[in-house]
Amino acid sequence: MDQYSSDTGNLNVIVTGTDSYSPLSSATIEIANTGEPNRILESITTDQNGQTGYIELSAPPREYSMEPTDNQPYSEYNLKISAPGYQEGLISGVQIFSGENGLQSIVLLPSEQTPDYVYNPIVIGGHTLWEYYPPKIAEPEIKPLAESGEIVLSRVVVPETIVVHDGVPSDSTATDYYVPYIDYIKNVACCEIYSTWPESTIEANLLAIMSFTLNRVYTEWYRSHHSFRVAKI
Repeated sequence: MDQYSSDTGNLNVIVTGTDSYSPLSSATIEIANTGEPNRILESITTDQNGQTGYIELSAPPREYSMEPTDNQPYSEYNLKISAPGYQEGLISGVQIFSGENGLQSIVLLPSEQTPDYVYNPIVIGGHTLWEYYPPKIAEPEIKPLAESGEIVLSRVVVPETIVVHDGVPSDSTATDYYVPYIDYIKNVACCEIYSTWPESTIEANLLAIMSFTLNRVYTEWYRSHHSFRVAKI
């Protein structure tokens, strides 16, 4: 293993194909540290369910994620995924925490879909609790209700899909991404909290994330500014 030999986490990679969205067996996954991308630590093949099963990987001590420190609380890995008849997939920055089970899925394109291969890896950014990101756009805690487009729903509803506008609400050139509600909540939670935290802490943060999201849907706050979406948070 690497410098974090005393602590480990687990990773299960799930591979499917876009042509049938069925599991891809016999796909090969090569795993390397992001700092040493050319040194392969593990090479494993998926089973009939398109999964590798849990692979043990080194991670920093668990206590690094329990309070702010100068030590990165997770290790980062690169994955190279290949399967016969499919384009190669690349993922950089997969995060592994000590004592936690991580899941990483990837969908591969058939080889014939785009004849000219384009190097387009999936890059997972650093966790918001570790990396520095620009401050979020400040919003008033109490918003005026006189603006058109607000409070038009008769009740709070849980939407099937969240439209994530990758920019400020007024930027009509930014890309919109349609994300299932449950995946949106999961993805925001993965960016905002650590999986090593106590269960009650994770539950409290999930409730806060869902409350904020449903508030934006109910008040249609972003529709009144541009269109019906939840801005990137």
